[in-house]
Order: sequence, then structure tokens, then C-alpha cells
Amino acid sequence: MGIIVWLIVGGVVGWLASLVMRTDAQQGILLNIVVGIVGAFIAGLIFGGGINQAITVTTFITSLIGAIILLAIVNLIRRGSVR
Repeated sequence: MGIIVWLIVGGVVGWLASLVMRTDAQQGILLNIVVGIVGAFIAGLIFGGGINQAITVTTFITSLIGAIILLAIVNLIRRGSVR
């Protein structure tokens, strides 16, 4: 059950982060899920906690921030600008 929750929350977080960073047209659902899950992991490393403990508004927002940071880093490497 935990894996299904990770996939759903990861997909939503990745999709919202891609909308914020304007990369939604370039990504599909699978990449949105990956970005959301990796973003949640990054947020857990930076801010502590994460969606492993519980899914709350705070962990959702920190996961979103982590996904945005991940997309900014990817844009910086691919294009040379954050956008």
C-alpha cells in the first residue's frame, strides 16, 4: 500500500513542480512520478522528515520544494539556465 501512495503523491508532486518550472510539456506521467519521488527524497535530506513518516501538508510542500530544486538543477545542466 505504501508504494501506491508513493506513486500517487510522487505523480502529483512531480506534475505540480513541472507546472511551476514550465517543463510540463516535455515530461510524461512516468517522469513526473520519478521527479516527485526523487524530489521528496531530496527534501527529506535537506529539511529532514519526508513522506516516509506521514503525508501531511508540510511534507507535501517540502516534497514539492525538493522536486522544484531537482528540476532547476536538471534545467541548469541541460540548458545552462534555471529558466
